[in-house]
Amino acid sequence: MKKFTPPTQRERDKYRAAQEAGLLERVLEVGWAGLTAKESGRIGGLLAHKNRE
Repeated sequence: MKKFTPPTQRERDKYRAAQEAGLLERVLEVGWAGLTAKESGRIGGLLAHKNRE
């Protein structure tokens, strides 16, 4: 069994950005690899915007 490790700040930010983009349910269903390029780009854009602040 794999040992539980708490999510990093970056992982928490990714899930928060997915929620803001309305894609959290999709991420939980199909995983990050199952997202389209457009969906991934939207999440990446939100992360980049927050990192600049």
